[in-house]
Amino acid sequence: MKKHLFQSLVGLFCFVILLGTAFAHCEIPCGIYDDQARINMILEHITTIEKSMKQIKSLEKEKSPDFNQLVRWIMNKEHHATEIQTIATQYFMTQRIKLNVKDYHQKLSLLQQMLVYSMKCKQTTDLKNAAKLKDLVKQFHQLYFAGH
Repeated sequence: MKKHLFQSLVGLFCFVILLGTAFAHCEIPCGIYDDQARINMILEHITTIEKSMKQIKSLEKEKSPDFNQLVRWIMNKEHHATEIQTIATQYFMTQRIKLNVKDYHQKLSLLQQMLVYSMKCKQTTDLKNAAKLKDLVKQFHQLYFAGH
């Protein structure tokens, strides 16, 4: 009985620790930011979305598709598109883009377009949406770091 209770408490402790690290960044503000790392994360998410789209298209063409794998790739694509939306909103829009600074509206416009194309990546397997998203990230990167 004690061993089971100990294992449950250890499991609960690990869950709480992992829960606290699951978010992209804090809103304290802590002053610890790595903007380039976030851009790199977004680009990595896009690469994963592209791979997911290709795998989905490939599985759909099979005579007897493995629906389990198909669903897993769809969920993977959705997850990574949502991660991009979270970074764009919770990290950049909420914490990093300051009100009334140079290029404020251009930065917000690019971030909003990134949100839309992330959504389009969820809705389709059209690689053009992922390519447009990647292009928007590059535009945002150039504009954002021009002032840094």
